[in-house]
Amino acid sequence: MGKEIKSITDLPGIGPQAAEKLMAAGYKTLEAVAVASPMELQEAATLGEITADKAIKAARDALEMGYESADVLAKKRELVGKITTGSKELDTLIGGGIETQSITEIYGKYASGKSQWCFVTSVTVQLPKEKGGLGGNCLYIDSENSFRPERTTQVAKFLGLDPQKVLKNIFVARAYNSDHQMLLAEKATEMIKEKNIKLLIVDSLMAQFRSEFVGRGQLAGRQQKLNRHMRVLMKIAEMENIAVLVTNQVMERPDIMFGDPTAPVGGNIVAHASKTRLYLRKSKGDKRVAKLVDSPSLPDGEALYRITENGIEDV
Repeated sequence: MGKEIKSITDLPGIGPQAAEKLMAAGYKTLEAVAVASPMELQEAATLGEITADKAIKAARDALEMGYESADVLAKKRELVGKITTGSKELDTLIGGGIETQSITEIYGKYASGKSQWCFVTSVTVQLPKEKGGLGGNCLYIDSENSFRPERTTQVAKFLGLDPQKVLKNIFVARAYNSDHQMLLAEKATEMIKEKNIKLLIVDSLMAQFRSEFVGRGQLAGRQQKLNRHMRVLMKIAEMENIAVLVTNQVMERPDIMFGDPTAPVGGNIVAHASKTRLYLRKSKGDKRVAKLVDSPSLPDGEALYRITENGIEDV
């Protein structure tokens, strides 16, 4: 019988130096190692392929990972929290609010109100559960320099919250390129427990990737990096039981002859990682339409709402 494995320092082939490197790269728990790919561990701690494989297998065995009966999964689902958007119509459309344990993606053209969702939910997540929040704080990865504290202040005042306290509970990081954005997501796990984070926002998901990888020749490289980024965000949502909200841009699809030719960028990688996908578009005046495009448990549908000084409201 080998020694009992309780932490990453007990894993076979992981000496103190390798453990230090893994921890610095965000692999601090057996769970984090167990759901990693061998390639990720090799990169993080300069391990050999066989050592990385053994470490992952040992972590999985220690955690008894594998098949789980559906009743265990049902218990996990009971822990899902929901964050109100501020609009009853919208909340109903998405099953009660933005869910923890998964990624919610909102996409639309310029000025369709994507960032407004981010400003509003960074405040509503701080509300107590009985008021539609999670009594938690927000991590905000800002890749387009779009965060506006004055907007969150307006929303906080409307909800009867102390604007200064609300701002102190939103932790904003400006992402300057795609590598920096990926690093900020990886580092997020360190702050989640320490700062009681219940919502991680990425606004916008694709802006940096699009500007750095131009042309079809670079598409494979971009998608590979994007895949790693989405995996990290999925892991954070599931393992930390927090909500992840990402905004995305759109492109015109020339192959669509009838109907709306706009499609979200990022291809299948983003589509498969995002559990709930919403397409936002402008209507008359301050009105907006949100169309539920994809959800594992909800029917497709649309909701009409308004963007006002107070945030997101019913029409």
